[in-house]
Amino acid sequence: MIILDQALQARAAAGNPIKVAMIGAGFMGRGIANQIINSVPGMKIVAIANRTLDGAKRAYVEAGVEDYRIVSNVAELEEAIAIGQYAVTEDAMLLCQADGIDAIIEVTGTIEYAAHLVMSAIAHHKHIILMNAELDGTIGPILKVYADRTGVILSACDGDQPGVEMNLYRFVKSIGLTPLLCGNIKGLQDPYRNPTTQEGFAKRWGQKPTMVTSFADGSKISFEQAIVANATGMKVAKRGMLGYDYTGHVDEMTKMYDVEQLKQLGGIVDYVVGTKPGPGVFVFATHEDPKQRHYLNLYKLGEGPLYSFYTPYHLCHFEVPLSVARAVLFGDAVLSPLAGPIVDVVTTAKINLNAGETLDGIGGYMSYGQCENSEIVHQQNLLPMGIAEGCRLKRDIPKDQVLTYDDVELPENRLCDKLRAEQTAYFAPAKTLALVN
Repeated sequence: MIILDQALQARAAAGNPIKVAMIGAGFMGRGIANQIINSVPGMKIVAIANRTLDGAKRAYVEAGVEDYRIVSNVAELEEAIAIGQYAVTEDAMLLCQADGIDAIIEVTGTIEYAAHLVMSAIAHHKHIILMNAELDGTIGPILKVYADRTGVILSACDGDQPGVEMNLYRFVKSIGLTPLLCGNIKGLQDPYRNPTTQEGFAKRWGQKPTMVTSFADGSKISFEQAIVANATGMKVAKRGMLGYDYTGHVDEMTKMYDVEQLKQLGGIVDYVVGTKPGPGVFVFATHEDPKQRHYLNLYKLGEGPLYSFYTPYHLCHFEVPLSVARAVLFGDAVLSPLAGPIVDVVTTAKINLNAGETLDGIGGYMSYGQCENSEIVHQQNLLPMGIAEGCRLKRDIPKDQVLTYDDVELPENRLCDKLRAEQTAYFAPAKTLALVN
């Protein structure tokens, strides 16, 4: 942040702001637009795309921008950008294709729709900032391969918990410790919540019931911790993570984990419910040097062997513009896969499911997501949660059973299925697969 604010001020002083476009103008998208327009010198949100045009307009209007132009093709969008006019459209592909845009913030929370957009943005040499752990946790590794080959940054974002965890992880490593656990603090975890039970909360905060359900039923935190695992090489200690309930302070939890098990696994991702300070994140780490352990004890971090570091908040849309600046100005990704998947999110029956039914996907009535180590996912042919929506059941599935690909018929001709299969083949041991042009 100390470097970024100076760099952005320099861009503002030069009259050369970073030009960013945003796809998705829901609750978080509107917050991002307001933040960039009113609080981030040196950056301009030049275009907003939303499936309904009124949503894109609303994002600008709520941020105090009344003068915008509706565009319907690339030429119109490029002209608007060239003359400094804000643009709105229902066609998100225009943002991916147009010149004059440095980076795209993707805030749709979709899988199939977003896959097409990200692939197009990569092909047109644009950096992509994902506020979409669901996409990243499903096909992020193969998207990163495409991004690397094109020379663009594909990154999760600051502010969302995975990005905050990764910033803390990098800090802890930078001062010489070895992180062994990346953790996420939750206030609620109930896999059987659904859009009906969460409707009141969603209405109160202006959010969608399905999105709020994904928070409550554990699917969202599973995707968040999966992408942290994929960015660090960490695993999960068991399917669904350990997920302790603990009402004390997170510092007190260092004695609850088996350090040797953590080392054996190469570190783990996890979550806790009810712990203070929520809703923050934490990293537990070790230090091998007894002289440094003496200093850590002096600095009130205790005697070890695990030392607790935490960030007591995550400020979501407030920090997303920093991710854009990191990518555009410094080529630095907040969080992206190291290589192939380490942890996946698997589809688990929320209720008894019947043959012939079509799964409703993330945050719905029928299933919830759980983290599982990717090696087991591959061995057992488990169905990723990000692929589940639209799949037709071949057989009855009892409540809490994890689904496999053999249990479902996939919808036809989806890009997400193609990329998922390509990802599996590309990162399979001793196998290679040429990427499509």
